[in-house]
Amino acid sequence: MASINFYAAGNTIATSGLGFFGGSFGQAVEINKFQDTTYITDAAGTLQGAAVNNIKYYNDTKAYAPSITEPTGIHRIPNAKASLNIRFTHSSTVRTQNAKLRIYDRVNKDYAASGVVTRVAELLHTSASYAVEGSGDTTWYGSATGAGSPNPSDRLAAGTNTVGGSGIIVPLAQSPGPSGHYAGAGASNTGQYTQHDWYVGITASPDSVGSKTLYGLYVELEYL
Repeated sequence: MASINFYAAGNTIATSGLGFFGGSFGQAVEINKFQDTTYITDAAGTLQGAAVNNIKYYNDTKAYAPSITEPTGIHRIPNAKASLNIRFTHSSTVRTQNAKLRIYDRVNKDYAASGVVTRVAELLHTSASYAVEGSGDTTWYGSATGAGSPNPSDRLAAGTNTVGGSGIIVPLAQSPGPSGHYAGAGASNTGQYTQHDWYVGITASPDSVGSKTLYGLYVELEYL
């Protein structure tokens, strides 16, 4: 039997999700600025859950990250500091391939969310140290210099740089194994395991006033 579950800083995300806020829960993020805090919350963003690791966009290759003051290269952020841990489990050992992450409008996975810009980076960094370089993304997907930018979706304003729908999809490592330990550089492993873990940094910025509730995350993969 196969299942996908989501975790943030060790907390299970079941019928809820992640919410991006200003300086504290419920505080709005300034237009065209990125979030200062991240919480587990409900679909409306009104129920306060646990505060989790906040990774905030600084520039196309760097971020503000937990436990440090100065922005760092996103490939230096440890898995343990990720915004989100995606975990696939199976009752038998399997390998995974073509794992992909999308940000969508909670209606159709091919439709980009509107009113908010999202940037995503996969972390491949099993060390606990920021001094060590991981082998994950070095540039944010959805940034001006990221793969596929700007997003070609006709649901977005021309020139919008954001992960979204079928326009910009984030590829994830092949067969990372438990704790992502076997991911290596992300593309070559064919090992089979009962658990596969992916770690991502997610950062968001509104481009208009108001809560963004038509906003979701979708993960798909193949296993064999």
